[in-house]
Amino acid sequence: FSVFVYDVTSQSIYIRWPKFSGASSYRVRATVVNTVGHSLLAHFSDVTLKGTLTSLIPNTIYAIQAEAVDKNGIILAETQIMQSTAPAIPVIDQAYSKLSNSITVEWRAVPGATSYLLTAQDGDSFIETVVTNSPGTVTGLKPATLYRITVRSVNSGGKSQPSAIRKAKTVLAAPVLSVSSPSCDSIAVSWKAVYMAAGFSVSLMRSDGLGRMLKETTTNTSLIFTNLDPGTLYTIKAYAWNVNGIPGDDFTYNQRTSPKAPADVQVAFHSGALRAVVSWIPTEGALTYSVTASSGGLLKLKCNTSSASCVVPSLQCGSEYYVSVTAYNEAGSSKPTEAVSLKTIPCAPVNISIEEDEPGHLLVSWSSVNFRHYYVVFVKSDDGLEMHCNTSHTQCHFQSDCGFTYFISVFAYNKAGQSPLGDVFNYTTAPCCPSDLRAVVVSSDTVQVTWAPVRGAELYETRAVGSGGVVLCNSTAPACTLSALQCNTRYNITVYSFSEVRSSNTSCATEHVATAPCSPEIKNISKEALSVISVHWQSNNEEATYIVTARGEAGLWRCTSSGNSCTLINLPCGSAFSVSAIARSLAGQSLPSYSVPLETAPCCPNDLILTQVTQSVTNISWSVGMGAQTYVTTLESPKGQAKCHTLQNYCLLGCITCGTNYTVSLKAISETGLTSSCTYQGYSSSACCPSGVKLYRLGNNGIRVYWRAADEMINYNTRLHGSKSNFTCTPSSGLSHCDITEIPCGDVYTVVVSPVTDKGPKLTFCPKKIYS
Repeated sequence: FSVFVYDVTSQSIYIRWPKFSGASSYRVRATVVNTVGHSLLAHFSDVTLKGTLTSLIPNTIYAIQAEAVDKNGIILAETQIMQSTAPAIPVIDQAYSKLSNSITVEWRAVPGATSYLLTAQDGDSFIETVVTNSPGTVTGLKPATLYRITVRSVNSGGKSQPSAIRKAKTVLAAPVLSVSSPSCDSIAVSWKAVYMAAGFSVSLMRSDGLGRMLKETTTNTSLIFTNLDPGTLYTIKAYAWNVNGIPGDDFTYNQRTSPKAPADVQVAFHSGALRAVVSWIPTEGALTYSVTASSGGLLKLKCNTSSASCVVPSLQCGSEYYVSVTAYNEAGSSKPTEAVSLKTIPCAPVNISIEEDEPGHLLVSWSSVNFRHYYVVFVKSDDGLEMHCNTSHTQCHFQSDCGFTYFISVFAYNKAGQSPLGDVFNYTTAPCCPSDLRAVVVSSDTVQVTWAPVRGAELYETRAVGSGGVVLCNSTAPACTLSALQCNTRYNITVYSFSEVRSSNTSCATEHVATAPCSPEIKNISKEALSVISVHWQSNNEEATYIVTARGEAGLWRCTSSGNSCTLINLPCGSAFSVSAIARSLAGQSLPSYSVPLETAPCCPNDLILTQVTQSVTNISWSVGMGAQTYVTTLESPKGQAKCHTLQNYCLLGCITCGTNYTVSLKAISETGLTSSCTYQGYSSSACCPSGVKLYRLGNNGIRVYWRAADEMINYNTRLHGSKSNFTCTPSSGLSHCDITEIPCGDVYTVVVSPVTDKGPKLTFCPKKIYS
């Protein structure tokens, strides 16, 4: 069972509780804490679940005890809580408005109040503000509006009832000013109408406090202050008042009067940059200045600055400008100053023409320009020499030389200075013929021509005339290479100098040159002998000597002939060569012919070794033959032939007949199929091993070995190998058995019978027998 407080006032506490099962009524007692004798008892039926305790003492803590009682008066459940009443109701002393959006309220302090709730009500809308003490201000209100004001005291227990209503009206809103300075000595002020306003008061005074205050009262919504100081900051304050004369909010605005026109305008012209520097005496209150230079009423140039001078750029030559200055600040602009006249330098002369009226004389002429007093013409040659001519006319005469380029410029002058640089013209006289002509044959179809450069030449043309036609070469350098000439031909070579403007000089000397022989063409290469090669070629050169060269890794081989063939000798085997031919004469050397590949047959191996592996297999090995890729080895006898073809330098030959003499031959074959046949010393295979070998015991320490001889002329040798000792037995010629005695018992022996050889190692491939 529990009880809850849902509202509190100064003299009341509002409580509620949940229904308790079996209770027929509820009893609530409120007792002042820490005070004797003051309590309040209230009874409620079982259908009532909330109640109000009234006639309580403000700002007092009560102990509230609630009991659930059954129909017999027995307490079923009880609970107790502590609750304080709100402070006493405040009493408003006064409420007044000083600003159009707020009302200030004053009241007497209430004991126990921790804060106060101020309420301003206008019809159905209201605004509340919490303050800690008196006075308090309610903000966010509407101007010129009547509000009902109440105050409630607040503590931790709750809020008191509202105080008695006090009515108060907000003052008028401030007029919102629009201010401008139509002239340097006046300020215009205007505003919109203010609700409930009967009139307006506007005052004006210098912001720095100097001078007197000007004040105007009006029922209109605008007025003008005159006779003010130019460029000076003023403070304007305005407010509205109602029919009772009560003033509303005021509005303050700072406004500066527009500046006075600058004085003592000076203009200085800079001819080099076509610009003018304008200066003046600063005026009071001006922030920036604008300089205007107008010409003919159409073209206007401006520059803006915050200082007392400004540069007007991009003036046009040959023009007269009228320059004025206007001062600006945040209020506006002054009147422009009286215009100052400025005449610029003359423009550069145009329509310049240059003529060579006779050889060695140049005539320069041009069109007249405005504002000029006289002209100066400058003529500078490309070697640095300069001439000039002063005149008041529009033409001048100058001396000139051939092969020179002259750079010509014309200037006009007046009191303002020199005209800008106009177009610089050049005139080039005809070039001279090249000198020190030299022609050198560098190959059968190419001649290199050089000469000394000449002044004024921009391009050289080299012309070679021969029986086959004309060959041309154009060059900007004093050298040219004539290529694609016919070999073995005479040419007449002439070099002409050209100028793009003045064409060429055609009276130049000629040089006679003969080209080198033509390149021979190798027609055939034939093999005359093992190391002898004959080379044949075709040539139509006269009085030429031919040199044939075979070039390879093995070295160089040459032969020389004045005919159409020659022979290369002592060429090494197994080598690759590149064969070419050249022709030589007094005119020079031809280009080499196309190369023809040449390959000599591979070399025979120097060393060849035969080793018999078994009675029917022989191993042949040899040293590498230069130029050989594969080898074919052959052993041949009347009884048959054994052959092997391999990439290696060794080979196993089978089907060898024992006791036979063979001829040994080898072919070395190159990658392209060239073959060298090589012969070597003959080879004899080993004697044949005996057959039918049998063993017979001779007592405990002897053995007799029998065999069947392959040839009666062959002697045999018997070898007995054991772990303890070895034995050898060689019988007399013609016998086919052998006895071996004093053999240690209890051992296992290997018995081999093989032919006896005159030299070389013993044969190890004959059959073996085991004897135990």
